[in-house]
Amino acid sequence: MKNTILIVEDERSLSSYVSKELQFEDFDVIVANDGIEALDLYEKHQNDLLLILLDWMLPKLDGMEVLRRIRKHDQVPVIVMTARDYVGDKVAGLDNGADDYITKPFEIEELLARVRVIKRRAQNMSEPDQTYQIADLTLNTKSHQVTRNNENVQLTRREYDLLLFFLQHIGKVFTRDELLDNVWGEDFLGQQNVVDVYVGYLRSKVDGKNTKPLIQTIRGVGYSLENVAK
Repeated sequence: MKNTILIVEDERSLSSYVSKELQFEDFDVIVANDGIEALDLYEKHQNDLLLILLDWMLPKLDGMEVLRRIRKHDQVPVIVMTARDYVGDKVAGLDNGADDYITKPFEIEELLARVRVIKRRAQNMSEPDQTYQIADLTLNTKSHQVTRNNENVQLTRREYDLLLFFLQHIGKVFTRDELLDNVWGEDFLGQQNVVDVYVGYLRSKVDGKNTKPLIQTIRGVGYSLENVAK
């Protein structure tokens, strides 16, 4: 089981504090102080990484560029740590492949809660492989391959988790709170509208090129996955 967390943070007092708290929780921790060092450590330890905690504003190479380079060939979970509290910046982080974000200053318990969510998700993904299907959409839990109309669909880790949950409960309608609890985890402390954002991302990839949408919006309730247009 992967147990190493890479902290990328140029504020040494913060990285030291977070590192000690994570080690107390029995995680292995490595620390990078700039974007170039982050990529070097990532390449050396990528097979052991459970998670990357990535600061946005970094020397030499900023956090978004680090994230873009990693996302070219890896879906390791990334939580962006940023002092930038603008909604547009948070959306930009998610669009570039971040799994979550946390705004500085933050309480360490909030960060630890988000880390535990990702650890539980990784444990769930180690379960035996299984193939789920509805209409011409398929998902294989061993290969993590998703196809629609026999074409591969590239999903981020969070999009994959959301689709898998829908496929495990075809036809059932879920509220935003229920999706947050089951996909993001009960410890998730972010905003509820993150569900709408990710349903939108998923819908554009799964239903975008197809005439029969599978992801349904139930007005006033929430969302479901079902083959309504047969």
